[in-house]
Amino acid sequence: MSISILFASSYTDLGGGETALLNLVDTLDPARYRPHLLAPRAGQLSAAWEARGWPVHVLPYRGATVYFVPAVWARLPVTCRIERLIRDQDIRLVHSDYHTLPMALPAADRCGVPTLWTCWGWWFRPKPWQRGFFRRCAAILAQSRAILEGFLGDPPFMPPDRIEILYPGVDTARFHPGVDGNALRAEIGVEPAAPVVALIARFQDVKGHDVFQAMARQIAAALPEARFIVAGENTQTRADDVYKRGILEAARTDPLLRDRLLYLGYRADVERVIAAADVVVCSSHFESFGMVNVEAMACGRPVVSTNRGGPSETVVHGETGLLVAPGDPDGLAAAVLALLRDPARRAQMGAAGRARVERLFSAESSGARFAQVIETALAGRR
Repeated sequence: MSISILFASSYTDLGGGETALLNLVDTLDPARYRPHLLAPRAGQLSAAWEARGWPVHVLPYRGATVYFVPAVWARLPVTCRIERLIRDQDIRLVHSDYHTLPMALPAADRCGVPTLWTCWGWWFRPKPWQRGFFRRCAAILAQSRAILEGFLGDPPFMPPDRIEILYPGVDTARFHPGVDGNALRAEIGVEPAAPVVALIARFQDVKGHDVFQAMARQIAAALPEARFIVAGENTQTRADDVYKRGILEAARTDPLLRDRLLYLGYRADVERVIAAADVVVCSSHFESFGMVNVEAMACGRPVVSTNRGGPSETVVHGETGLLVAPGDPDGLAAAVLALLRDPARRAQMGAAGRARVERLFSAESSGARFAQVIETALAGRR
């Protein structure tokens, strides 16, 4: 009989973190595990979950902020509903994101079920009144060393060996150098020979769309035939919506960009967007991991990325891509132009990136380690 695991996510669309979660769960042995999803509402993530034949449970709730008080959240009505769900579905282990953890952990504790937590964000440093709460997790995973160090603080509030770094894995069968990008170029009206630079990111100010556009203006002035494509539609807050409108208006009214920069919206076929590009850019002010960088490397595309956070661990400067400081459109433009003008170097970096992903960031290797963490947690509660 398979073991039911509840994966709780307050994020309902498909960004980098949610894609990484799907990649991870896809690798689990279906004869051994049955993955359930808990979400506050239906969305792209739940649709992808159901398409795989896995059960989805929607319980409306608002995710916790970083100032949550554990004793208060443990008594919320939704926490009781999660507890009931765990009992009704015979859930044996819970895996939660940060914003659901204040409800999921006490619910699981009351059921005698272990909880795993994967820390995605460098900003989730516990407040003094929360430290004992996080120690109750059966296991804590961090998606990069930058996240681990940000969470623990200096000095660390708990032993660093209590937290394991588990890099998200990429589906190397989906993201590979043989993906055809020419069909997408034809679909969006970009010439086959045009130099193309891509950004793939949801609309949040941390993603640096404004920096990307400032970079694109410089490149367009130096290389008028260059084209720029941006994929990603999701917003999480009202502030994100305001940010998105400002970015799109700036692109529409810019004489250099309005005919060269295309916003494609949400794309389920991210691998085709990457394949249509000559260089993939990450302009974020900070990335906890930077899933798109690794997906681009898996597709054999060189990356030009800011270096704060996860990208400094995944991208090898000068070997699989180029790294620049955050908020530096001049540095991004210089790096991208250097690669656009050197096809041989792009090919060399692309091949090195693919080899690095196969060695360190494949979904299979991440999934195998994740299964070991699950089994250790289950054994600890038996």
